[in-house]
Amino acid sequence: MTALRFRVLLGLGVLVGCGGSGKESAMGGMTAEEHARMQAGATQGAVDTTGAVVRQPVHLTAAQERALGVVYAVVERQTLTRTIRTVGTIAAPEPKIADVTPKIEGFVEQLYVNYTGDAVRKGAPLLTLYSPMMVSAQEELLTAKRLVSQLDSTAGGAWANARATLAAARRRLSYWDITPEQIERIEQTGEVTKTLTLVSPVDGIVVEKNVLQGQQVMPGMRLYRVADLSSLWAEGDVFEQDLQFVRVGSQAHIEVAAYPGQHLMGRVSFVYPTVDQASRTNRVRVTVPNPGLRLKPGMYTTIYFDVERPDVVAVPAQAVVVTGQRNLVFVRDAEGVLNPVEVVLGVRAGDRVQILSGLVEGQTVVAAANFLVDAESRLATTGSAMPGMEHGGAATPAKPPKPKADTMRMDTMRMEHRHD
Repeated sequence: MTALRFRVLLGLGVLVGCGGSGKESAMGGMTAEEHARMQAGATQGAVDTTGAVVRQPVHLTAAQERALGVVYAVVERQTLTRTIRTVGTIAAPEPKIADVTPKIEGFVEQLYVNYTGDAVRKGAPLLTLYSPMMVSAQEELLTAKRLVSQLDSTAGGAWANARATLAAARRRLSYWDITPEQIERIEQTGEVTKTLTLVSPVDGIVVEKNVLQGQQVMPGMRLYRVADLSSLWAEGDVFEQDLQFVRVGSQAHIEVAAYPGQHLMGRVSFVYPTVDQASRTNRVRVTVPNPGLRLKPGMYTTIYFDVERPDVVAVPAQAVVVTGQRNLVFVRDAEGVLNPVEVVLGVRAGDRVQILSGLVEGQTVVAAANFLVDAESRLATTGSAMPGMEHGGAATPAKPPKPKADTMRMDTMRMEHRHD
């Protein structure tokens, strides 16, 4: 028993020693790439400088193609049409918005436009304003007018001073938004007007009214806001990757919930110069005609941009295998071999995608079941293959597995034990 225990302990020591030294020697001579492959299960096969698995050409028989469901397509040159869709809001155009503000202190004598939403024409009266300062200025105007009429050029400096005073009185009234026609009427009639009439500066709709009958107003106070709504802005946000397709002057059309199914045409009038860092979008403005004032500021709208790319090389989108590091397409050559080719993608339109480089017109590519073909291409790198597929000639017969070292040693110890 003593001899048997010695032999068993000696055998276990040899096993531990051999296992430890073998592992250390293997790790000591292993490269970083081989170690990464071993940690992943040694199934990646050869990799390129980017760490991506190197694909191998694949040859399929007609029966294998039918079994996998492989479909081929021809690389064509065509015009791709794509629609970019976004949502936005309708707004009144800023250059066609005008505020009515007095430049003199006074009191509202009479309101001609007394509610929001009223349509006004340019020059139409909005209100009359009584101002004691304006009455004094009119009296100065009439005094200067009478003085000039009483003198002539022979009066020398007095006549020149009277004309200068008359010009100053006219200018003062014009600075208070009294029109030249009103000033001329005051001079002709010789009568002082008690009130000043404020008129609309543009054709449009009163979108804001901030004044009441009898109210005291101060210089700079906004009394009305008038907007010309004959054309409106539709503004929406376009994703950063779609900015290359949206240019000033390009056509667009919008749709609003109030008129479902009706598309109103417009054109891009402005692309904002900055990108929103949070949403990675860029604001785009479309100017849309508004006949009949059907569109209202504040409406939500859907904006469509139709983009065309004429005469481009294109393939079905499902023909491209996206690996994360690159885009691959399997091209069939004259001998029926499927070769992986790296491509650069461009515009995608529906089920077609533009190829910027990597393919030429007339080539035949795998358009369906390409992921199965890609899997077979990667398995070829590791020396494996799908059942029923061969790479590089006939398969080599499998060799019987070698007996493990620990099994051999245990058999030897059993024989020695029986011999003892």
